[in-house]
Amino acid sequence: MLTAVDRYLARLIAVPLFATLVIAAMLLVLDKMLRLFDFVAEEGGPVSVVWRMLANLLPEYLSLGIPIGLMLGILLAFRRLATSSELDVLRAVGLSYGRLLRVPFLYTIALALLNLAIVGFIQPKARYAYEGLQFELRSGALGASIKVGEFTSLGQQMTVRIEESHKSGADLSGIFVRAENREGRSLAVTAEKGSFLRTDDPNVIIFRLKNGTLVHDEPGFKVPRVLSFTSHDLPIDLPKIERFRGRGGKERELTIPELVRIGNNDKLPLPQRNESRANFHFRVVEVAMMFLLPLLAVALAVPPKRSTSALGVFLSIVMVVTYHKVNEYAQGMGALGRIDPLIALWVPFVIFAALIWWLFYQLAFVPGGQPIGGLERVFAKAGAAVRRWLRIRRRRPEAIA
Repeated sequence: MLTAVDRYLARLIAVPLFATLVIAAMLLVLDKMLRLFDFVAEEGGPVSVVWRMLANLLPEYLSLGIPIGLMLGILLAFRRLATSSELDVLRAVGLSYGRLLRVPFLYTIALALLNLAIVGFIQPKARYAYEGLQFELRSGALGASIKVGEFTSLGQQMTVRIEESHKSGADLSGIFVRAENREGRSLAVTAEKGSFLRTDDPNVIIFRLKNGTLVHDEPGFKVPRVLSFTSHDLPIDLPKIERFRGRGGKERELTIPELVRIGNNDKLPLPQRNESRANFHFRVVEVAMMFLLPLLAVALAVPPKRSTSALGVFLSIVMVVTYHKVNEYAQGMGALGRIDPLIALWVPFVIFAALIWWLFYQLAFVPGGQPIGGLERVFAKAGAAVRRWLRIRRRRPEAIA
C-alpha cells in the first residue's frame, strides 16, 4: 500500500522522467529526420516513407532514452527534496533511504520490463522493417521520381530528361528520351509534352509523348530514320525489383530467444555464435543496469549542505553514457572472439555496480558521508584556477599597452 509520501515521491519523479524521455526521443528523431529526408529525396521515394522509417526507429530511441529518463527523474526528484530540506524532515521522522527507494524501484521494475520487451522483441523486428524500407527505396519498389533538369536512368538502357513538371508530374514538358538495346538498336526522342500512364502489366508503363521528333537507328540502317509525330506511345519496362533478404541477416534483427538458440548451436560457425552471444549479453546487461540507477541517482542527487551545485546531474549522465560506450566496446570485443562475451560484458557491470554501491553506502550508512562533496571541492578549486588564469591573461595586454 502506497502512503502519502510514496504518492508524493511518485509525482516528483514522474514529471522529469517523462519530460526527459520525450525530449530525448524528439531530439534523436529530429536529428535522424533531416538525414532521412535527404536520403529519400536522393532516392526519389515518396515523402510518406520518412514517417514509416522514423516509426521503426522509435523503439531504438526509446531503449536509449528510458534509462536516462529514469535516472534523471529520480535524481531531480531527490535533489528537490534535498535542496528544500524536505529530505531532512523525512529522514528525521524515521524514513531511511532504503524506504524512500520503494517508489523509485517500482518505476524501475516497470520500465525495465518495458525496456526488455523493446530490446528483446520489438526493436529487432522494427530494425528489420527499417532496413527493408531502405532496400525498397534503393531498388525503386516504393516508386521513384524523375528529377527536373537532370538525366534520370530508367533501368540500364533508357535515359530521360524533363525540363518542366506541373500538376505533381501529370504534365511534363521539354522531354528528351534516349534508349538502346544490346543489339545496337537506339532510339532518341524529343517531345514538347508528355505524361506517364499505367498499363495492365505492373512491370510496364506507357510514356505518352506529344508534338515531337523520333530518331531511330539500327546497325542495318545506312541513315537513321527520322519521324515527326503529334502523339506517340513509348512503352517502358520497369526494372525488376529484388526481394529483400529474410530477417536475421544482422544480430540486432534477432529476438533474445533467437540469439540464445544461435549462440548455443554448436553446428554453426564460432564467429556467428560469438556475435549472437555478445549481442545477447549486451542487451541483458543494459536492462540489468537499470536496477542500479535508483542507487546512483540518490547518491548523486544530495549535494553537501549549503550547496546548490548541479555536479551530480552532470556526473550521472557522464557515468551512464560512459558505461554504455564501454558495453558497446565490450560487445565488439566479444563478437570478435578476443574475450568471452560473458566476461567482456559482465565484468564491467560488476565494477560499475560496486562503484554505485560504494557511493550509495557513503550517503546512506556513513555518518556525514557525502559522495560528491570531495568532487565538488575539486571542481571548485579547478574553476577558481581557471578564473585566476583568465584574469592574468586579460591583464597582460593591458600591461603591454
